[in-house]
Amino acid sequence: MNNHRRRVERVGSAAVIVCSCNVISDHQVRSVTAERTVRATSEVYRCLGCSAECGRCARTIRRIMDEALAVAEDHSA
Repeated sequence: MNNHRRRVERVGSAAVIVCSCNVISDHQVRSVTAERTVRATSEVYRCLGCSAECGRCARTIRRIMDEALAVAEDHSA
């Protein structure tokens, strides 16, 4: 299976590494998205003190950001 087509799933409360270059977990992406107004994946990297390396994780990080923002909107409605 092609690595960048794999769907990242949360398994219980275990963190899933979504960026192996910078060792960023899905929990970190969700946390940054919930705490700050981030609109681009580059802002997530910056908030976590790093930058994109190979870029293979960008789509996954974007999807996690979109999911987190949708959850936040549902809770505020």
